[in-house]
Amino acid sequence: MQAPVDTVVGQDAGPKGSGRWWTWVAAWSSLGLAIRVAAVLGTAGKQPVGDAFFYHYEANLLAAGKGFINPFLYFEHIPHEVVKTAAFPPGFVFVLTVASLAGFKSFFAQRIWCCVVGAAGIPVCAAVGRDISGRRAGLIAAFLVAVYPNIWMSDPLALSETLSPVIVAVVLLFAYRFWRNPGLRSGFWLGFCIGAAALARDELSLLGLFVLVPAAIGARSLARSGRLKAFAAGCAGFVVLVGPWVGYNMSRFTDPVFISTGFGVTLASANCASTWSGPYEGYWSMPCALAVPVNPHVDESVQGSIDQAYAMRYIKAHLGRLPVVTAARLGRAFGFYRPIQQIQLDSAIETRPYHWALAGLFMYYAMLPLAVVGFVLMRRRAVPVYPLVAVGLTVVAAVVVSFGQTRFRSTFEISLVLWSAVALEAFWGRVSASWAVPSP
Repeated sequence: MQAPVDTVVGQDAGPKGSGRWWTWVAAWSSLGLAIRVAAVLGTAGKQPVGDAFFYHYEANLLAAGKGFINPFLYFEHIPHEVVKTAAFPPGFVFVLTVASLAGFKSFFAQRIWCCVVGAAGIPVCAAVGRDISGRRAGLIAAFLVAVYPNIWMSDPLALSETLSPVIVAVVLLFAYRFWRNPGLRSGFWLGFCIGAAALARDELSLLGLFVLVPAAIGARSLARSGRLKAFAAGCAGFVVLVGPWVGYNMSRFTDPVFISTGFGVTLASANCASTWSGPYEGYWSMPCALAVPVNPHVDESVQGSIDQAYAMRYIKAHLGRLPVVTAARLGRAFGFYRPIQQIQLDSAIETRPYHWALAGLFMYYAMLPLAVVGFVLMRRRAVPVYPLVAVGLTVVAAVVVSFGQTRFRSTFEISLVLWSAVALEAFWGRVSASWAVPSP
């Protein structure tokens, strides 16, 4: 059994220190909430567009008892057209529905609610930082999550990335708790949290492979049968949460649907001439998605299959360029291919504030070398890095099969923040030690 991290790094582990620590966490959480709310107040008249339109009105329709129906089609036609949808994972819609049921149905009110949800990730990230490198690292992580534009910018826009800090940090928290105390209960809750992440973002279902599997295999304190049981408990936790949604989708669509039906249209929007070469290589295109023939007599699952087949025909006809396009997608997502153009696209299409996005880009570049140092330090301290790496792998997988844009990286930003916190905590410790006055 590993010693508690606070003991390893020599930080105050007493109750008095704990009280001070939580006071600072609350302070950084308040700062983060204030930044997010200020961004909403600065654009109080903003109206929902694109994905935000879907989430906002889908939540209100769900709260009104209409079920999961397509809000674009519902409001486009008079009389209203009711079309079943699973175009996006349901997690963020459920979160917004909580606000709708409480009477907060305006877009402004739901944006404020998103700020509260996003800021809730700050103390959770602090707890993860404390678990992997001590209390000081936890406070540094809390501060970074509070002020880092690439994390908070989605909250005032009411986009699903609002959930990223909370849901990813919760998965990481339970992954490290399982590492310290592997067993059936901790395995079940780890799987349950991964299930919650999958309902928020499709690609995070891969954390079952990238986190749960190595966690079970690496539980050396358990016998082989114990590891298998812990893994089975994790799978059960995942199924308990995700199973009802999958069953619901299977009952209402023609073709099998698991988390969402959006994969087909995503492929269609990312695989055409304008996204495989030229200035928008590696990005997506609405005209490309609209070029796919629409069958008005089929449901989303069948239309999604049509979209996917259309995209696959293009990919097969241009396989020679696939490696180049894949590199462009990854470059866009991770800030190394036409980064300024990508910020401009984010501003024009995603409505992200340009100057804050630019600040986020430079802060991201500054954190990359810190993250490398944090990675190395965790390896030296025998603290597992695979949960943090796993989050990045889900982003890579999603981008490779779709397209590149900045907000797809939102989940991995949490890993960068935590690695950077580990590095900064170590630097802080060295500087403090050099300033200490020797005892006479």
